[in-house]
Amino acid sequence: MTPSADEPTTEQLRAVQSAREQAERERAEQAPSDTEQLAAVRRADKAAYLKDKLDEQAESEA
Repeated sequence: MTPSADEPTTEQLRAVQSAREQAERERAEQAPSDTEQLAAVRRADKAAYLKDKLDEQAESEA
């Protein structure tokens, strides 16, 4: 299945998730409370998981 012109590519989505993970990890380091730190870590972990799934998808498309 080929993406239409208005849909992001797998590579673009991987870059977005990688940037989100990095931003959330930085946010976790600077979080003023344990609750906010935990939430940022969870968001970073989710972004990393999604990036891994996109990596798998890219491998299966190759």
